[in-house]
Amino acid sequence: MSIAQAKRFTLDEYQKLTELGFFHEDDHIELINGELIQTVSKGKVHETCLRKLLRELPKLVGDRATLQSQAPITLPPNSEPEPDFAIVKNRDDNYLSAHPSPSDVLLVIEVADSSLSYDQDIKIPLYAKAGIADYWIFNLFDNYLESYSQLYQNSQGKHGYLNKRIVLPNQVISLPYFPDLSLDVSRILPIKLNF
Repeated sequence: MSIAQAKRFTLDEYQKLTELGFFHEDDHIELINGELIQTVSKGKVHETCLRKLLRELPKLVGDRATLQSQAPITLPPNSEPEPDFAIVKNRDDNYLSAHPSPSDVLLVIEVADSSLSYDQDIKIPLYAKAGIADYWIFNLFDNYLESYSQLYQNSQGKHGYLNKRIVLPNQVISLPYFPDLSLDVSRILPIKLNF
């Protein structure tokens, strides 16, 4: 009796399938550790937080960096997540030749309600292992921002962040790499969830 094995994809295979139109825009697929992951549909609260960030982040960042929303970041050897937002270095070709790689990424931002445990348990080690120094999660359950920084790798090879800072809705946080730019978290939160 043979046991079925799930097909794991390399970045090259995934990118070729994407270029060939194998996936539709409505599929909401990410490549995470070689697996195709279908992201969950976003609810009203999640979308409202995204809209608020879409209003605030461009004003803050201006032309000092490039802001992308729900667009791929290439994390070799086998991941290509599409975080809610990423602030990446400006590049002359505006990333026409390739998606941003870890060395291009200044900050990754996820908005989390139903995806909170996934963003904490899967995405934290994924981004940390790739060398992305700063990761934010707008935690809609607890109504605060989780700011992760200071990469580490323990003796078992696990990657993560040494520093987790909780930023409440009445507080302000500086953007990594741009200490003169700060985000008033009250302009993004509070968003009340009714469960």
